[in-house]
Formats: sequence, structure tokens, C-alpha cells
Amino acid sequence: MKVAVLSFAHVHAAAYLQLLRERPDIELIAADPDADPADSTRGQALADELGISYRSSYEAALAEQPRAVIITSENTRHRPLVEQAAAAGAHILCEKPLATTEPDALAMIEACEKARVSLMTAYPVRFHPAFAALRHSLTDGSLGRLLSVHGVNNSTPPALERAWFTDPALSGGGAIMDHTVHITDLLDVLLDGEQPTHVYAVANDHLAPAQDKAAEGVETAGLITLTYPRGLVATIDCSWSHPATHPTWGGLTLTCVTDRAQVEFDAFPPLLTGYNTPQAAPRWEPAATDLNAAMLSSFLTAVRTGQLAHPDGHAGLRTLRIVLAAYESLLTGQPTAVTAR
Repeated sequence: MKVAVLSFAHVHAAAYLQLLRERPDIELIAADPDADPADSTRGQALADELGISYRSSYEAALAEQPRAVIITSENTRHRPLVEQAAAAGAHILCEKPLATTEPDALAMIEACEKARVSLMTAYPVRFHPAFAALRHSLTDGSLGRLLSVHGVNNSTPPALERAWFTDPALSGGGAIMDHTVHITDLLDVLLDGEQPTHVYAVANDHLAPAQDKAAEGVETAGLITLTYPRGLVATIDCSWSHPATHPTWGGLTLTCVTDRAQVEFDAFPPLLTGYNTPQAAPRWEPAATDLNAAMLSSFLTAVRTGQLAHPDGHAGLRTLRIVLAAYESLLTGQPTAVTAR
């Protein structure tokens, strides 16, 4: 099956390329025409380093009629690439967030539905086996009624690798846009798509001067509070709070409180922690499942079998609405109602 990766802008692009090139059932091509030719981490240079067959334009890649397309561009460039890929008849996996505005997200969903192709949003954490066990335990009632959830999604500032993350014209925002959506997707699964009634957000850019001068002007730390119709309250710490010297890129945890128990979910638990003397830095050996591989496998299976891919574009839209409500709350200083526009 022919698969095209469009754009290497996102920090996850290289990982996807490496996973796909190892699969004997995939003929992989890629295009990254928006890259600076002098940037050795993108474009033809990265394709050559990874041994990936490269095309000079998105149009050239789509002209080969790939059955599946993976879009890892800057956030605000998702819509035109999704529309092009859908018009070419390709099933699509789009990096999160699905879009940065609701009209763009709706247009992407409509384009894919019109072309009768799948649109999947890249939320790999929901494929974690431990999260599946957590969901099952809540569904079967063994943990009792869910009362509150505290989610944490922290990382080093992504602009240290890709400067566009701190350019609102390309990213749509800072840490809230980047990190809220992973937690809200997990809440979306646990609550069967139920939307919060209100979102309240606070944020600051205090981490920018110490970690990334380019990040001044976008939020680097945020705390979001969600209230749901059933009375459940969820909070999300979505900060770029890890220093560049942290042993891992980031981490994601959930603390679920029920009327019978408190349950912790850690998406990237350490197998071994210690100290690396030659490098004078902490050492962390991960014990997590390769969530990107699990997500890609689910997407490709759906493409091959004709099933609908999940999480779909509507899941991406629901999580985006929460992010947009958070930004509105920042402007007003008040809780914002979450409504479909």
C-alpha cells in the first residue's frame, strides 16, 4: 500500500517516517516543499538521511494516488493539505490539533465525507493498553462513579526543535493549543463524547525567558478547568515546563477519582531511573508501549479494511472546541460555555 507523508514540520514527522519505512507492506513517499532548503532537519535532507523516496511538491506526491496520507504540517496548514488529499481520494491521518479554528475543522470533515475517505486525528495515547484497562474498569463499574480527573501533559518547549510552535500564525497558540488536546481526547473516550458545559483557563509565559526567547508572546504554561453536566470536574496542566536537560521530551498522566478509588494512569512510565555520570545528566529508560506505532497500525488497518478510522475528525473537532473555549476564557477572565457553533 502506498502511503505519503506530507510535510516534516511537526516534531513527530521523523518518528512516523522511521516507523513506516520499516513496514514491508508500505511503499512510502514523502514531500516537504515548505521547508527551508538550508534546514538539515527537514525536506530532502531528512528524506535522504532516512532513506525515504522524496517528491518535490505535495501535488507530485498526490499525483501518485497514495491510498493513505499522513499530514504533519504546521497546525494552520492542515486544512489545505487535508482538502487536497481528500480530493485525491486518499484516507487521511492528520496531526493534532485537527485545526486551529472551528470553520477549518468543519471544512476538513466535510471534504473527507464528500470524498468518502476517512479522516483520523493523531491521538496516540488512547491506544495505550493501560488506558484501555482504565476505560474498561470505569465502564464495567468496578471503580464506581467517576467524580474528577486531573490530567497533566508537560514537555520541553517544542520550539527548541521547530520554531513555528511559537508563531501563532502557524501554531494557533502556545502550550494550550499544543497540549490540552491529548488530555481532552482521553476525557472524550472516558465520557463517551460528552462535552463540558464550561471551560475556565489561566495561563502565563513565565517559562519563556529561561527556556526559549522565541516563545515570548504565547503561553508556555496553562491550567484548564472543565465542568461537565453530570457534575464531574476535570483539570488539565498543559505546560511546556520541562527544561531542555530533562531526560525525556515530556510526560502525560491522569489521576481519576471515583467514589470507590483513586486511579493513576501514566502514559510514559520509567523502567529505570538513574544518573549518567559521563553526560552529567539524569538517565531515564522508558517502559511504555510505542504509541505512535499502535496509532499508525490502527490507521493503516482501517484503510486496508475499509473501516472508519478512530479517533475521527469529529473527535478532533470536539477537543478543538474545548481549546477555543479556553482561549476565550483567557480573554474574558471568566468561564466560557462550550457550544457547537
